[in-house]
Amino acid sequence: MDIATLIGILSGLGMIGGGIFTAAAAAGAGTGVFISPSSFIIVFGGMIASVAVAFPLNDVLQLGAAIGATFKGSGDKLGTYVDEAVEVAEVARKGTTELEGKLGTVKNFFFRDGLQMVVDGYGEDEISDILNTRIDYREVREKAQADLFKTMGNMAPAWGMVGTLIGLVIMLSGFGGAGGTDALGAGMSAALITTFYGSVLANLFFLPMAAKVGSRIQFTSTIQSLLVEGAKLIHQKKHPIIVREKLNSFIPPKEWKREG
Repeated sequence: MDIATLIGILSGLGMIGGGIFTAAAAAGAGTGVFISPSSFIIVFGGMIASVAVAFPLNDVLQLGAAIGATFKGSGDKLGTYVDEAVEVAEVARKGTTELEGKLGTVKNFFFRDGLQMVVDGYGEDEISDILNTRIDYREVREKAQADLFKTMGNMAPAWGMVGTLIGLVIMLSGFGGAGGTDALGAGMSAALITTFYGSVLANLFFLPMAAKVGSRIQFTSTIQSLLVEGAKLIHQKKHPIIVREKLNSFIPPKEWKREG
């Protein structure tokens, strides 16, 4: 579980709720007016309809999984990948047979595939080209999720404005006398609450989720670039000290280790 995401959302909702309660209490008004199923339907339903038009159906159907993924934590540290590459480099210097026997202990499938290519006799340029191509297209696939969240973040306020126009139409129709002040109040409430819902959905949920996905894409790409370099160094049968010093370039200095 990504605690930061959960804390951020709960804190945002708590502050919004606290602000509503405080403002309503000061004005002697109730807070129930902020609960409007019709306004939520306009904003959320319209937003989903928009992304269904903008994206392939398969991407839209995976929306729930994409949202769930933003709550999944990652305890990975770049330094652990350097340690593993150094350990493999030590074994690889003994020979291909020893390296092949080590493959079963390598947990990261991307690194394991790169090492398998070393065992199978691929050239260094071939290994680099294949693995970097995988990185590029993984980024393309994952950026589709970020784009989906960005679109939802952009569409939510727009549908809030649609709800505002609907509320204004209802409010103005009240001047005809059919609904009286009740129609005026209902129309103004719908006009403002839909804008409120759209802003909250965009700025507390979907735009931050897009940023979260983007940062994870970058972090995963850094890990995989490190492992590509590690596979190349192992292919070259570099000494573990050299492997560590080279791969330390990818990680924060506080995670650096030195060979004794």
